[in-house]
Amino acid sequence: MGIIVQKFGGSSVASSEKLELVTEHIIKEVEKGNQVIVVVSAQGKTTDKLILEESEISKKPNKREHDVLVSTGEQITIAKLAMLLIEKNYKAVSLTGWQIPIVTNSEFSNSRIRYIHNDTITEYLNSGNIVVVAGFQGIDEQGNITTFGRGGSDTTAVALAASLNAERCDIFTDVDGVYTSDPRTVNNVEKLKTVSYDEMLEMSSLGAKVLHNRCVEIGKKYNVPIYVKSTFEKNSIGTLINNENLEDLEINGVTKDDYISRITIVGLENKIGKTYELFKILSNNFINVDVIVQSFGEHITKDIAFTVKMNDLPKTLEVLEKNKEGLGIEDILHSENLSKVSIVGVGIANKPGVATDMFGALYENNINMHMISTSEIKISVLVDSSQADLAVKAIHKKFFGK
Repeated sequence: MGIIVQKFGGSSVASSEKLELVTEHIIKEVEKGNQVIVVVSAQGKTTDKLILEESEISKKPNKREHDVLVSTGEQITIAKLAMLLIEKNYKAVSLTGWQIPIVTNSEFSNSRIRYIHNDTITEYLNSGNIVVVAGFQGIDEQGNITTFGRGGSDTTAVALAASLNAERCDIFTDVDGVYTSDPRTVNNVEKLKTVSYDEMLEMSSLGAKVLHNRCVEIGKKYNVPIYVKSTFEKNSIGTLINNENLEDLEINGVTKDDYISRITIVGLENKIGKTYELFKILSNNFINVDVIVQSFGEHITKDIAFTVKMNDLPKTLEVLEKNKEGLGIEDILHSENLSKVSIVGVGIANKPGVATDMFGALYENNINMHMISTSEIKISVLVDSSQADLAVKAIHKKFFGK
């Protein structure tokens, strides 16, 4: 008898009919003799509805109260699912993040898990219960409810699997695994049998909507096998994410991340420590910076360009303006409505011609690249959002249309 963690997203639990399908997957594992922990999201668009209602009250809501509000969606789902399992004569109990508790830091709306108390869940499992857990939420050491950000239920599921030494974590969604690109945008995509943690981490960070990138980080750190499966297909095999990669492909995926903005710092003093000072200020204000490009430091000043998500742009510009004089910046420029298009694959830097093929696909479709970023496992380019879908299709065709 092992512990299996199952996670079901908002589209999987959106209605009573879909909750019935979810119970079939749960009962199947129980009948195999496994102990089952189920992590669920809020139903359908419940969180969006709560945020809309919140905006009618306040344009700049209190962060603590925001987390209290949006955490209620998952509480509704766990109660309904536990009731349904009980109606089917299975022992079940629902638990919120604070009842377990899952202890986090105090960064509201983007909190990180510090530790999980296993005793409550273990006690319920050992007494024969299916434990249904509210995803996306925890509690800080001051007793405040915190949330993990969009997609955070994935992180709850993998963190519980790691903490309780589960055999695996099954992430059920509306697609049957991980594909070479988004099947809703690109035709003739291929489903991958396996993806390494590193590749999946890059794909998640670069815009793939399949998994929350922090859940992949936890999976890699604690070696938790993660399966991405379809809720709506019986006997779905899905895609396994682990330390191995059995695919023999030049690249494993083409991703797109929208709502990107580029900020250019013009005329930063070319002096040791100035770049550190700039990014230290951004870090202290919890601003996540992605692609960074610096001009050659051969002159008195240098220019630095970097990207942030669009929703972080106003705050970033505000912080930079406040520190403009202290940093000795000549000007601050920014561009909006950009997208980051990326290719991902293990050892991509050691595969001659991959970058050439990617850039060639963009050139053939008259798509301009604003920035380029590379690593051992990915190549990313910044393009106009209006051309992002075309870029993804062109690059995917170049690598997978042969």
